[in-house]
Amino acid sequence: MLIIEVTNPREVMRQRLGRLGERLIGRVVDPEAQVEKALIQEMETAFKEFGIEARIVSVQGAQLVGRHQLELPIQVRDERDVKLTEI
Repeated sequence: MLIIEVTNPREVMRQRLGRLGERLIGRVVDPEAQVEKALIQEMETAFKEFGIEARIVSVQGAQLVGRHQLELPIQVRDERDVKLTEI
């Protein structure tokens, strides 16, 4: 199982939205959710190309504490089952 924590979602959104969009970050735009959504799309495409089936889940509330502890409660934001299409 992989756990990927995006540690710079605000910076990514600033680069994508520019100066005007920077004012919206945290008010109208949830940077974590937007970056995770884009990342899930890219992962789904890559997984299919490699022939990998997976379940990708974006959750809210999970937090890494140091190197050996993961704190949960979680709220599922997005979920995607990646399946290979049969020819």
